[in-house]
Amino acid sequence: MKIIIDAMGGDNAPAEIVKGAVEAQKEFGVDIILVGIEEKVRECLAEYGGAGNSHISVVNATEVVDMHDEPSMACRRKKDSSMTVGLNLLSKAEGDAFISAGSTGALLTGATLIVKRIRGIRRACFCPVIPNGDKGVVLIDCGANVDCTSEYLLQFAYMGSFYASAISGVENPRVGLLNNGSEDTKGTDLCKETHALLREAHEEGRINFIGNIEGGDVFTGKVDVIVTDGFTGNILMKSIEGTAKFLMKKIKSVMLCSMKNKLAALVIKKDIGAIKSLLDPNEVGGTPFLGITKPVIKAHGSSNARAIRSAVMQAISIVENDISGKIADNIEHMKLRSE
Repeated sequence: MKIIIDAMGGDNAPAEIVKGAVEAQKEFGVDIILVGIEEKVRECLAEYGGAGNSHISVVNATEVVDMHDEPSMACRRKKDSSMTVGLNLLSKAEGDAFISAGSTGALLTGATLIVKRIRGIRRACFCPVIPNGDKGVVLIDCGANVDCTSEYLLQFAYMGSFYASAISGVENPRVGLLNNGSEDTKGTDLCKETHALLREAHEEGRINFIGNIEGGDVFTGKVDVIVTDGFTGNILMKSIEGTAKFLMKKIKSVMLCSMKNKLAALVIKKDIGAIKSLLDPNEVGGTPFLGITKPVIKAHGSSNARAIRSAVMQAISIVENDISGKIADNIEHMKLRSE
């Protein structure tokens, strides 16, 4: 297996990206292609012990897509950027998956234009996993598509179900539609239309739709896949992240407010660290763009070496489980009947 990595994408590029790639290669045994300004990439390889590794290669790219570039035009205008070159390598089957911590909008646009969507898929989408017990909950979409149709959400449900099954081992993932109430009649016209389509798919035995769910159901273990539009999903995701940071800050302040609490903190330090690790984006690795013909993973913009290592592990799982193939094989069930 060969994983292509944008060595110049993200706040900590290229040092942390290259370091993470070297660690991932040694741990997982895959081949790595680092795309970026060759001189800088090789300097980092020498620093982190990857210079003589025959399983790590470098492809030169003279430009870098940065956060100031217009996302819709970045890959068109910067044809020799590390992101564009990497996506082209993936498109030409010179690698099995592509990872970048660069601009989210530019990566999504580039993946759509260069690698292409699976035929019949209306929109590619973000599919992060929210920590929840041992397996987590898949949230789809969380920002790629602000304006959605019921057909988009139907396709999101299928794609999220395939992904949840692959990463968690759940044979028949429970799919819920995020709404402002659990009753079938609740929600906007979009929610009602989507509910009818998901119910029909459930009755045909194609998806395990459990109905509407509310925000409070996210962490109850009631559902494996949460389906929503990108606008609502992004707000949910950011709210969860903000709440987690607030709670960890408060826990820290309580633990340090007295000598008694400091002593207690020493006793449970390892357990608190485990909770913090669960909420750490560097442990997750990244978010896949589902609906693209080949695996494209968006790593967090502030990814460190640990995050890149985690993203490589995630990419390996997606490739091995052939998520794109499963989506393509079921595309006829993911279209509206009128087509």
